[in-house]
Amino acid sequence: VQLQASGGGLVQAGGSLRLSCAASGRTFSRYDMGWFRQAPGKEREFVATITWRGGSTYYADSVKGRFTISRDNAKNTAYLQMNNLKPEDTAVYYCAATSISGASFATTLAEYGYWGQGTLVTVSS
Repeated sequence: VQLQASGGGLVQAGGSLRLSCAASGRTFSRYDMGWFRQAPGKEREFVATITWRGGSTYYADSVKGRFTISRDNAKNTAYLQMNNLKPEDTAVYYCAATSISGASFATTLAEYGYWGQGTLVTVSS
């Protein structure tokens, strides 16, 4: 599956953005989807994930209550709605897909076999 992330930009603290991840290729609906981010000088970190059925989600503590992950299997697209953005949310955001749907949520880089190119989110104070 090929992934294309979009929707990044510059926003003031407290503002909102919605990222999109368009998928093509294999059956999108059978993949758990995730969002990760990488701030300058830091390692890529987990943000959120949603199961292929779309009924279960899981978030990093740092974004819980502010970010919402969702998906539209008919449109082959996953989303990350980001509200109440903070300067520390500044990063390149990556979407990822995994065909492995296990008993627990996929939260590590190694669990995802497909990655998009990243979209930059900059939050000014």
